[in-house]
Amino acid sequence: MSRLPETLGALKRSGYATNRPASVKDEIRRNLVARLQDGAPLFRGVLGYEDTVMPQIVNALLARHNFILLGLRGQAKSRILRALTTLLDEVMPVIAGSEVNDDPFRPISKYGRQLIDQHGEDTPISWVTRDQRYVEKLATPDVTVADIIGDVDPIKAARGGHLLSDELTILYGMLPRANRGIFALNELPDLAGKVQVGLFNIMQEGDVQIKGYPVRLPLDVLLCFTANPEDYTARGKIITPLKDRIGSEIITHYPESVELGMSITKQEAWTRREDGVSIRVPDLIEEVVERVAFEARDDKRIDRRSGVSQRMPISTMENVVSNAEQRALRNGDSEAVPRIADVYAALPAITGKMELEYEGELVGGAAIARELIRRACDATLQARAGDLDTDEIVIWFDQGSALQVSDEIGLSLVRQGFDLVPGLVDTVVALGMAQRNDSATVVVACELVLEALVARRKISRSDTGSYRRAERESRRRPSGDY
Repeated sequence: MSRLPETLGALKRSGYATNRPASVKDEIRRNLVARLQDGAPLFRGVLGYEDTVMPQIVNALLARHNFILLGLRGQAKSRILRALTTLLDEVMPVIAGSEVNDDPFRPISKYGRQLIDQHGEDTPISWVTRDQRYVEKLATPDVTVADIIGDVDPIKAARGGHLLSDELTILYGMLPRANRGIFALNELPDLAGKVQVGLFNIMQEGDVQIKGYPVRLPLDVLLCFTANPEDYTARGKIITPLKDRIGSEIITHYPESVELGMSITKQEAWTRREDGVSIRVPDLIEEVVERVAFEARDDKRIDRRSGVSQRMPISTMENVVSNAEQRALRNGDSEAVPRIADVYAALPAITGKMELEYEGELVGGAAIARELIRRACDATLQARAGDLDTDEIVIWFDQGSALQVSDEIGLSLVRQGFDLVPGLVDTVVALGMAQRNDSATVVVACELVLEALVARRKISRSDTGSYRRAERESRRRPSGDY
């Protein structure tokens, strides 16, 4: 790479002077057009939005719109905003020492104008990277105009001998420091109304009042926002004038298929442990963990307005792997293979991601989570085997036999226990869910079948992992508690 110009004169003589974009939105548009023509993916690592959300984002960027991503928690809204930096140029020239990334050809601050007046062609130039041009802020009710836009600094006024009304006394906030870049504001409805008015003034007029002093700030910024639909009524709202000036409102969503959710979880979950034992995660476990989230999103006892974040299966998978890793380390095994019992051990990662309705609070988060796991196992078995004949297995338990399968028991002992159940191992092998000589996958598949039978109430399972005959449901007395 050739040496970058270090003075205004050298910058004028370089190719940048003739090829520079008119604004940051034009710069993003130019790079986006080139990426679309090349057929390259828009944002790497964002899965499931190729046919829904991404085309709308492309339209907004091509139209040079400020936009808002509207969706429930855990729908990759922040990741999309952070990926926008890949559409910026690798480096950008600014007047050295400028707090607001002054364009050497069109400075907006008094500092930048004075520096050019003093040094002319010798004005020093520095270069900022694309990552330095991205500013992100989480909106909370205590965020002030000073945080976002700026405030008067009496110390700067005293040291420089300036009046408080002088622009040189301003301590710029986050938005001016994002000049010629991207400013992302998460959870916009949580922002106080007067701060939203300040944003509106910047977007519409390019001016603002700081401590009563009018300041002209013709900022060049791409403004991006995120919001959760429940926030419109639960915690705050977006003021109408600001909402009217947001060019595009783009709705995000959760993965539309289990396979897509599994791909996202596999990409995001930290399952490759580099020390200790090797990790092998069967695809049955991946599917069960993902289906737990899908079952939770359809459960009426869980608040749908709050949503069930995609972080649930990600965190659950990490806990599942950790529990299998712990068991392997304790038993001296060289390989850790997660089992269905390990999914139960990951309950803390499930219950912490659910907001319960009143009926759910009566039942309890842990009880609902256990039920979700059983339903996920049943759905997984149904998808892979359809209507499976399990009468021989159920009869064995109905005759009084029982089986203890906790997450602490070693793999060989669990396999010996499943071999005692008539037809169980033969069934999973015949269905192609496991290879007979691979004890780890046989155990996982056998557990899956038993959990599905528990979900169908043909057998029962205790919290300690003991399978036995189905228990009769005791009728509740009219005056009794749930």
